[in-house]
Amino acid sequence: MAPPMQHRRPRLPKKAKTLLASSVARAAAVGVTVAQAGEDSKKCGAFDTVTMGKYYVNKNLWGQDDGTGTQCVWDTSRSGDTIGWGTSYTWAGKAGKGNAVKSYAGTVLGWHWDWKVDRAAAELPVRVGDRKPIRTTWQFSVSSSPGTMNVAYDLWLHAKNDADRQDRPTDEVMVWLNRQGGAGPLGTMYGSVSLGGAMWDIYQGDIGWKVYSFVLRTNIIGADLDLDDFTQALVRRKLLSNNKYLSGIESGSEVFRGSGRLDTKSYSVDIG
Repeated sequence: MAPPMQHRRPRLPKKAKTLLASSVARAAAVGVTVAQAGEDSKKCGAFDTVTMGKYYVNKNLWGQDDGTGTQCVWDTSRSGDTIGWGTSYTWAGKAGKGNAVKSYAGTVLGWHWDWKVDRAAAELPVRVGDRKPIRTTWQFSVSSSPGTMNVAYDLWLHAKNDADRQDRPTDEVMVWLNRQGGAGPLGTMYGSVSLGGAMWDIYQGDIGWKVYSFVLRTNIIGADLDLDDFTQALVRRKLLSNNKYLSGIESGSEVFRGSGRLDTKSYSVDIG
């Protein structure tokens, strides 16, 4: 059997829960046809960004040399700290590179090899051991036909609280909500954990820093989570130190190959 497509590189509040969205009615409520106004000003250049309050949408084509294709991003809405945005893509892999990630278009809050938005607005970094709630909601729809992709959070951690452009992370924590076409995480399976009323398989790998991936066993298109639960799950297993600092939070879609789109109806992160 062919190896899976691989990525490169807790305590919930009483009212928080994972929203398992499997019904047709739920999909219709989120809607593949999110308001299209933002597509009139879509950005299609490599590494284009769209600033949206304390976040920015980043069209990160870090793996584009392994494929051929096009991708665009756009914004659709903003109300306070809740935003909507989208991306569409068509990617094919070069010889032997079909299983490589071509892009990761997503929102960025805080650090991503620099600080494009004011640090105070991002409320980052935060020390893992301080146990600050990191509540997030995300309602989205995906289409990938045919194609291989995932929808995931990506958390970046450092050993110091003043990471800048030149500072490599020590740890990366991914939270996979949805995957299509055989997409799989980096590394090997470590174990599993129940968080937010659902089961997640934990994978660990190393690409010059530690990468931990929590992969949900059932695809969803909506979530209400406390991301602190995931870092604490690693702390309890002695995989992550309480003295590390969470510097950046991303959310988006890793695309391996194929055509499709991710439409985010609403997304927010609230820290503390």
